Amino acid sequence: MHVFVTGGSGQTGPAVVAELIAAGHTVTGLARSEAAAARLSSLGATPHPGSLDDLDILRRGAEAADGVLHMAYGGDFSDLDDMMRRDTTAIEALGRPLEGSGKPLVVTSGTLVLPAGRVSTERDEPDMAGIAAFRIASERACLDFATRGVRANVVRLAPTVHGPEDHGFIPQLIATARETGVSAYVGAGANRWPAVHRLDAAVLFRLALEQAAAGSVLHGAAESGVAFRSIAETIARVLDLPAVSLTPGEAATHFVSPFMALSHAFDGPVSSTYTRESLGWSPTHPTLLDDLEHGDYLATPVRP
Repeated sequence: MHVFVTGGSGQTGPAVVAELIAAGHTVTGLARSEAAAARLSSLGATPHPGSLDDLDILRRGAEAADGVLHMAYGGDFSDLDDMMRRDTTAIEALGRPLEGSGKPLVVTSGTLVLPAGRVSTERDEPDMAGIAAFRIASERACLDFATRGVRANVVRLAPTVHGPEDHGFIPQLIATARETGVSAYVGAGANRWPAVHRLDAAVLFRLALEQAAAGSVLHGAAESGVAFRSIAETIARVLDLPAVSLTPGEAATHFVSPFMALSHAFDGPVSSTYTRESLGWSPTHPTLLDDLEHGDYLATPVRP
């Protein structure tokens, strides 16, 4: 299969591109910079210069492909409405050339779109008032193509996609602990975060492209929910710092941003039973806490 990929040079993208190529697929990747193009080339992919705002370039990339994987997401987080419009417009440009073809279109979302306080399955509806509600429009834009002859499906990734050279939530937590001298959690720290190793997520994206039925929603969560206090205490142990509980008010100023404070208190466990059973996905790589203990987190500087 010839796959057109957006976000192939980002955090999870390189692992996905490498997984696709190792499985015998060819990859063309959207590259918005020379550095991104060089990264894609080093992985064996063909760079396709452009950005998510270059709709004609997105259409041409999709037209030439046997399937499309959309992982890129970005913009100005102070204007969530504009970010949503930008992403849904890009999905429309990527999906239209696939109409009536039965080809796959896989779009990335996150499990934080789901309701808090209970274990959510792939069949549960997202929370329109939740902390990640801005991602829901993208999910719906993708799944609409399932009614238009496209094998469209959504992969909701865990908020913690961990592994070598991570520059997501966990390095931010470690950086904050180093700067403040404490590793913090909110309240009792009993809230649960799903987690997945990057290499297991890469396998899931490949399986979604190869096998997932039209209209599927899939959960990229190898661990249903890791107690946030356990994460904070593990960071405290490896940094030789105290682990402390914060009130929500204290968390709002302790962490990098109010959104980070909310997300660090969010209780969002999920099931991935349907994903595993329908695709034969079986995660094999280290757990989040194992990765914190034995991975490269202490050696990897945080990125902004």
